[in-house]
Amino acid sequence: MSEQPPLLRGILIGSLSETRRLIRTSHARMMVVFFGILYALGSMVLGGMLLLTHVRGGFTTEILWGNALGTGAWNYPGLLVVAPWGVVSLPFLATISMVVVSTGVGIGVSVALLIAAHLVRDRRRSAAGAGSVGSVAGLTPAMVALVTLGACCSTTAAASAGVGIVAQASGTTIDSLLINNWYLDVFQIAVMYVALLAQELVLRAYGGLLGLGADPVRLGTEVPPVRATGPVIGRTALRAVLLLAGVTWSVGMFAEWAGASPSLSSGPLWFQWIFQHQLLADVAIVVALVPAAVGTALLARQRTLAVYALRAALLVAGLSLVAWTPAPVATAGAPGFLNEVFGALGLPATWGAVAPVFSPGLALYARWGFQYLLLGGFGLAIAIRPQRVLRPFLASPTASPSWLGSVPTSREVSTTRSPPAPARASVRDP
Repeated sequence: MSEQPPLLRGILIGSLSETRRLIRTSHARMMVVFFGILYALGSMVLGGMLLLTHVRGGFTTEILWGNALGTGAWNYPGLLVVAPWGVVSLPFLATISMVVVSTGVGIGVSVALLIAAHLVRDRRRSAAGAGSVGSVAGLTPAMVALVTLGACCSTTAAASAGVGIVAQASGTTIDSLLINNWYLDVFQIAVMYVALLAQELVLRAYGGLLGLGADPVRLGTEVPPVRATGPVIGRTALRAVLLLAGVTWSVGMFAEWAGASPSLSSGPLWFQWIFQHQLLADVAIVVALVPAAVGTALLARQRTLAVYALRAALLVAGLSLVAWTPAPVATAGAPGFLNEVFGALGLPATWGAVAPVFSPGLALYARWGFQYLLLGGFGLAIAIRPQRVLRPFLASPTASPSWLGSVPTSREVSTTRSPPAPARASVRDP
């Protein structure tokens, strides 16, 4: 099979082609609808969009076009339904978000059940793979379960108990989220889409081994086992942390738009949004999901002008976030880690000191550690030494692209340790 062009492969991954193919060939569309409706009803009850109670009077509907204060434009036009069994309120953006997230949850749960059913049905055949295929297949339900769990938590985060968590993760305040609750809808959709992307990549990586992929791999084929060793666990944990930090830092830009109009913002604010937020966050997300794509872009084509420009932008963005920016830039909205540390210590503004978003505590330290230092330091490291940074993400027997250098496979290691057994002499019938 010929290798797909990078652009076409990116479009197929972004459109969740393998996930949709699995649902279509398994005739699981009604399963997606069932779990989507079930989740939508639960989220409407928890979020206050559906109130089940006895209401006197008949059945009435009303379209709301706005309020007297002119605020919350994203909620209108809205639909209000009053019935004898309860009240249904459907704000515009929240309703769209609920439909999108519920559809994603239905897809995630359905795919998880399809994979689980396949593993149970073919347990004997999977066990015949001498442990190699079973070790890889065992990762798939766990990954899908984590994806589904993250998706299911995204809508409940819109409830009052989860607003503080979303605010701390994205670097805004609870009051700002309650006033500008459109950001919660954006946050939900972003987390859901990234979760579905992760599920798509899991299916593309391991679906063939389970007979679920577009090009199933025969179980008799030798596949290097994936064991839960220290390096494997460390790489998986680092990729999970990068993904979480990147998503929350990326959508944090939209939270800042609640208090600063993009059309009236200054140059330093745009520098923060484009370079400190989106560039560093997007690189972390892509490395966490598809590290080979980043390696191909930075190393296989390392002598192109676009790669030089990308590494220079990462260098500037990472250094400004992990270190310090001058006082005029910091006070205008683009501070670095040291600027906020200076502000927390009460140093003068002439030193570039900026008051942190949170008071000293767990939320502030998590923001500094997982967003400022982790994302800034990671972008800085990729700009300086991309090959050394990306090597741990791909240092496995199944991934050794040419730009990574020589990574011995398990078969090569075994042949260097012990010579192969001599071939038996063939015996012909007389």
